[in-house]
Amino acid sequence: MIMTLPRKFTWSLLIVAMLSAQTSRAFSAEESVCPNLLFFLVDDMGVADTSVRFLRDAAGEPVDMPLNERYRTPAMERMAAQGRVFTNARAYAVCTPTRTSILTGQAAERLRITTWTHPKQVVDTGAADGPLRSPDWRMEGLDPAIPTLPGILREAGYRTIHSGKAHFGPDATPAGDPLNVGFDVNIAGYGGGGPGSYWGEKNFSAAWRGGGHNWDVPGLKKYHGTDTFLTEAITLEMCAAIDEAVAAGKPFFAHMSHYAVHAPFETDARFAENYPELEGMPLAFATLVEGMDKSLGDLLDHLEAVGVAGDTLVVFYSDNGSDGPPNLPLRGKKGTRFEGGFRVPMIVAWAKPDPENPNQQRLPIPPGSWTGVFATPADFLPTLAAVAGVELPAGLTIDGHNLSSALTGGSHPREPEFLAHFPHGRHNNTFYSSFIEDDWKLIYQYEPRAWQLYHLATDPGEQRDLVEVEPARALEMARRMIQRLVERGAQFPLDAETGEEVRPRLAELEAAADEG
Repeated sequence: MIMTLPRKFTWSLLIVAMLSAQTSRAFSAEESVCPNLLFFLVDDMGVADTSVRFLRDAAGEPVDMPLNERYRTPAMERMAAQGRVFTNARAYAVCTPTRTSILTGQAAERLRITTWTHPKQVVDTGAADGPLRSPDWRMEGLDPAIPTLPGILREAGYRTIHSGKAHFGPDATPAGDPLNVGFDVNIAGYGGGGPGSYWGEKNFSAAWRGGGHNWDVPGLKKYHGTDTFLTEAITLEMCAAIDEAVAAGKPFFAHMSHYAVHAPFETDARFAENYPELEGMPLAFATLVEGMDKSLGDLLDHLEAVGVAGDTLVVFYSDNGSDGPPNLPLRGKKGTRFEGGFRVPMIVAWAKPDPENPNQQRLPIPPGSWTGVFATPADFLPTLAAVAGVELPAGLTIDGHNLSSALTGGSHPREPEFLAHFPHGRHNNTFYSSFIEDDWKLIYQYEPRAWQLYHLATDPGEQRDLVEVEPARALEMARRMIQRLVERGAQFPLDAETGEEVRPRLAELEAAADEG
């Protein structure tokens, strides 16, 4: 679905009213103010990498995943108790497509950013040897000319703050710097998709282990040579930046974007003793999860301490599925065509519930609730702009949907579908398109040109391929998937010898449907 929205902002009267009621001081719950927005983005976290239950069975009951009992995430539990859990949240299977879609409200295939970008140079990270090769995708990352969520909010009067992982494009391009895509403040963000190291003692660099300097985290020299873990450092810096916005009397959009729980899997010593049964990578991963959760709790507490928690909406989300221990019963992991790569945790809540708060009266989120409404990366721009009361520029192409009614428990017309298109090799899987409608999921592999069909409600682990059982359904979904790809100007894999596009082949499905 594409929405074209008018270009003007409705802030003039609101700002005048605000200025007449307050000076440059912290907002309080008693005042009618612009809501602050905290977007808490985790890297490579699956739905099982938490003590919160995100998976539901066909009857809507929570499903215990094997890893749920391992991880300690009390801050996530706190958010879930005071807000709304989304059980059908999806992201693209790798970083940059999700991150640029969040900022623009556009699908990855429309942006032509369909795999991760190199930290420094414009190169094809999806190159592969074989009969297929990548199309000429946008290896330079996000086009700064496209309006972004932080840019739109900044124009409306928000202070826009980025802290942590960016990965919007290589350092050699404008997108490598968050300041070029709408942020007023950039803390530790650059073109890389991961840190060289999480350890301040190693200067957040991979050089100590012979990994060079491509992945050095910038701007945190004050923590070099200390025992400060990276997750803690960028949280402290975000708290300071929020303080500055509050002191200036400005609403803020805080993009708290963690490098955790991305590789390298280095143990956060603060939490190691909590997992005496683990060692090696599983131990490191568990401590990364708990350190991330501590950051969430610290931020919620800090917002309350400075008096803005009641006016701050918090969104918790992950940029793709887990790259750690398998998220069983889900199949696959980050980068794959299976649900282990797409299905992600998402929670939305006010930082401090207060039914008397004017912002919360306008957007009352039922505590301890959940919804099966689909949520995708492109939905955040229209949703958060609506929460902030900001109209979007005229002519702006938006593939996402405004989910604000879903936050309150109201009905929502959003189509229950998600399309992920990966016309590349490498990264755990190669050359596929995946299309989810309701409880059904269709996959096309461009090599060996094969279809797969799964019923996710009864088979979340994608173990029973039903394409031969339901060929007519598969054909209908395939046609809609191709229609979506064409509408969005998607690029398809290229034949390595001829350079011609390789599109999904319907002949086998058509023949099977006719026989059925």
